[in-house]
Amino acid sequence: MEWFQAVVLGLVQGLTEFLPVSSSGHLTIFKAIFGVDADNLSFEVAVHAATVLSTIVAFRKEIWNILGGVFKFRYNDQTRYFLKICVSMIPVFIVGVFFKDFVTDIFGSGLVIVGCMLLLTAVLLTLGETLSNRQARMAAAQGREVSYLDAFIIGIAQAFAVLPGLSRSGTTISTGLMLGVKKSSMAQFSFLMVLVPILGEALLELVGGDFAAASSGISPVSMVLGFITAFISGYIACRWMIRIVQKARLRWFALYCVVAAAACFILEKVC
Repeated sequence: MEWFQAVVLGLVQGLTEFLPVSSSGHLTIFKAIFGVDADNLSFEVAVHAATVLSTIVAFRKEIWNILGGVFKFRYNDQTRYFLKICVSMIPVFIVGVFFKDFVTDIFGSGLVIVGCMLLLTAVLLTLGETLSNRQARMAAAQGREVSYLDAFIIGIAQAFAVLPGLSRSGTTISTGLMLGVKKSSMAQFSFLMVLVPILGEALLELVGGDFAAASSGISPVSMVLGFITAFISGYIACRWMIRIVQKARLRWFALYCVVAAAACFILEKVC
């Protein structure tokens, strides 16, 4: 992998991790365009870690507030929010530990599968915005906060997002909006609920030795450039996505997903 390819892939990962258009799907598309190794685990772990770090920086005040409440060791608003995040991680933990390899083996990460999942993402985004707007017109209150049941259902949606091309943020945000969760709360919850699963996956790769084994095909310079680019673009996209969800203008991302799906089908024929 050349350094400029690492920069582009880092930029793609950072932007698409938080925008509801599937980071895994876009990495697959650009890897096909560049003709680079589709299974470069070390690079993917690095850029995912960069986007997690960008989330922590973007939400540093909120995270500090939540942790401050948790370590008071009493049941308060911060503890309640933290427990809801824990509940949301149960489904993705089960799938990640017991079924991820099974899902990957069945569906793979081919361009056709990615294209189909991008079309599904477009459908979910359209439904999420349509139902959210309808609820806003029918009720004076603009939705409600995330409940424990909401958190578990959103967690199930996140678990399905292990499928390549199915956007994690698009799936979780759309699910929350369809459940009637307040738009201003959904983006933050969606971003915070993924921190521990991604960090846990990266830690498992490091402990298992797969990261070091897969890093031989990429130079340290490319790795660092990809990490930095993913961090900067991820931070920008994270803050941007919060404003987008609050305005609930997700239909444009749905249209983009349709275009990206078409690109997948075309690339499959060409490549």
